[in-house]
Amino acid sequence: MPVVTGFQPLDTSDGKLQPTQLVAKYKVFSRDGHDPVFQVDTGGSEHRKYPGKGSQTFQLNKASAEELWRLLGQTYGFK
Repeated sequence: MPVVTGFQPLDTSDGKLQPTQLVAKYKVFSRDGHDPVFQVDTGGSEHRKYPGKGSQTFQLNKASAEELWRLLGQTYGFK
């Protein structure tokens, strides 16, 4: 399970929408007095052998969360 420390753009602008849609789960925790960590967990699709079983997890620290917020704002016009 990675802690995302930053983001880099891909060199290509083409892409396709993933066929699976789901609701991600998240939690916020901190350890030993450090800044909070925001964790996102996704599960398998309803078509997998074990639907909903944990599949991917990633964590954002304060710096990477702020960077993602800025990138999302640029993309979608968030203020």
